[in-house]
Amino acid sequence: MPVLEKIVISDFRNIALQELEFSPNINCISGNNGEGKTNLLDAIYYLSMTKSAFAASDRFNFRHGTDEFSLSGVYRMDNGLSSRFAMKISSKGEKKLRRDDKPYGKVSEHIGVLPVVMVSPSDNSLVSDSGEERRRFVNSVLSQMDREYMSAMQHYNRLLQQRNRMLKEPEVDRTLLEVIDMRMSALAGPIHDARRRFVDDIRPVVAEYYKALSGDTEQVDIRYESELSSSSLEGILASSFEKDRILKYTGSGIHRDDFVFMMNGHPIRRYGSQGQQKSFLVSLKFAQYEIMKRNYGFPPVLLLDDVFDKLDMSRISNLLQMVASKDFGQIFITDSNKVRMSGIVDELTQDRVYFETAAGAFTRI
Repeated sequence: MPVLEKIVISDFRNIALQELEFSPNINCISGNNGEGKTNLLDAIYYLSMTKSAFAASDRFNFRHGTDEFSLSGVYRMDNGLSSRFAMKISSKGEKKLRRDDKPYGKVSEHIGVLPVVMVSPSDNSLVSDSGEERRRFVNSVLSQMDREYMSAMQHYNRLLQQRNRMLKEPEVDRTLLEVIDMRMSALAGPIHDARRRFVDDIRPVVAEYYKALSGDTEQVDIRYESELSSSSLEGILASSFEKDRILKYTGSGIHRDDFVFMMNGHPIRRYGSQGQQKSFLVSLKFAQYEIMKRNYGFPPVLLLDDVFDKLDMSRISNLLQMVASKDFGQIFITDSNKVRMSGIVDELTQDRVYFETAAGAFTRI
């Protein structure tokens, strides 16, 4: 399994220049809010996913006054040998990515090479925001595990953009539109099937983690809602053409799918308390971790950002018992409360290192 041995960060968020070496087991990062703890975890996430876990645009990732940032990481790979992954991103939108000094043909070829799971306070958007956030979550998981899925999504989105441009024209070329609809439908079927299988796989694992984490008796579930469950995309697009032409965009398709999080038969966003929602989200991310571990045959890197602030002490105890009892790999944990974190982690393992954070600088302690 890939283990991050060393990272070099230059001009990323509030981090000017840092070179850090890590434990293959647990790495603990403490410091006050706003000092850079989350930025370090996001840099690690970026090395895996070639984008931030938080910022939709790279313009938010440049350190103030700079016009490029770079990240590089040395990972011990499955074969026991080390590989260096390096990327440089400029404000002009150029993104260069290399493995052992050899450039990738396409940046997307890197997705899935360094599997990662992040748990953070921003996960709340998966419950509170629109279906777009939940689709993004499912896409990010499946894209790491399934290159064919990622390729199908990329092609589908390009065709969707082309279709939407055509719908904005005064006169729509129906013949060309039907060709695009046919090509989109050929891609949508496998995407729908992959999403359905993923939901079927993760549902019982989420329920297992939620029960162990919360100790509560609520029944949690995930429901996949898709128009393709009852019809082909080609038929859906044909029947909705007049509506799409008036709206000037494509209102139906897998890009409108949703994944509804349920508790006792009701949407959790409406009926779950804040504590129940937090427990569900942590359970969802740990279930993601479990599914990815099964798929790869080894555990992904796990990034836990301020997770102790999300749960009460009894839930934290349950969470860490689960961590200790399963075959977890390399873990990075941030917490503003160093005493709380060390008290919990020191009982778990002696194979850990601590870093203190201040103004984007990290000191091993």
